Amino acid sequence: MEALATANRTKAAAAKAAPSRARLFLREVKRYRMLLLMTVPGLVYLFINNYIPMYGVILAFKNLNYVQGIWGSPWVGMDNFKFLFNSPDAYLITRNTILYNVAFIIVNLMLALTVALLINEIKDKVVARFYQSTFLLPHIISMVVVAYLVYSFLNADSGLVNRQLSSLFGFDSISWYNEPQYWPYILVIVNAWKGVGFLAIIYFAAIIGIDKEYYEAAIIDGAGKWKQMTRITLPLIAPVIIVMTLLAISSIMRSDFGLFYQVTMNSGPLMPTTNTIDTFVYRAMVKLGDIGMSAAAGFYQSVVCFFLILSANFAVRRISKNDALF
Repeated sequence: MEALATANRTKAAAAKAAPSRARLFLREVKRYRMLLLMTVPGLVYLFINNYIPMYGVILAFKNLNYVQGIWGSPWVGMDNFKFLFNSPDAYLITRNTILYNVAFIIVNLMLALTVALLINEIKDKVVARFYQSTFLLPHIISMVVVAYLVYSFLNADSGLVNRQLSSLFGFDSISWYNEPQYWPYILVIVNAWKGVGFLAIIYFAAIIGIDKEYYEAAIIDGAGKWKQMTRITLPLIAPVIIVMTLLAISSIMRSDFGLFYQVTMNSGPLMPTTNTIDTFVYRAMVKLGDIGMSAAAGFYQSVVCFFLILSANFAVRRISKNDALF
């Protein structure tokens, strides 16, 4: 009994001497106070730009009256969602948004990996940096500029494509902005041209971070370029590929408004193949003035994207826990 009491007193003294969690926390805060202070502007921006506007989701459940304001407007419950899903365009815009984004993810991933691997094979650093800048340039060009570049190619009267088709092959000029069947391919090409460079730079940065000793050992064992790529490069940059793919999946219900609205020049005949949720929301808000339905469509996008990223991340965790986002 005496030994037990002594042990308890020893434990109590040790617990009393040990710093509490609050003290440990304050100690760490004090230790990294300058680094934490540097995060304040970013956190303030994040709060103002991303969290404060979230109260506007209430518009999806109201019939907005500008005189009464957001809170004073009448509550309509799920009527805005019913109007959205009962619309004849509901299936069309959802299908277009998902299928285009799936195509973008697959095509851009394949092309970006190819470009990154090819740049990695360039031994001259100056030439490699030139190609990096060249591939990255389209990413920073405004979509308005891209729209007019595409127009210069596809203009029915003086476009470069029509001039070449008519002069080289004797084909009649195609009115591209009135022919919806061509635009699934055109939009995939334009999106790849604009976005592949950025992804390629990210993958290239991951590749150059791989220890060169792996490749030296592979060369000694007689591995060629193909085996080095498939057995060393791709497996080691797989975490980066997974993260970028998950981020793309998280936006699969959102479309690039500039790509689908400006590049297509808002052409009516193209809407069966180019109308997406984002362009539908814009037209509903501008032409119909129906902010409630537009907010309902945006809320629908956010909820679906949220569950998609959770599902994709769960699938990744089942395969490789270390590669999941959370």
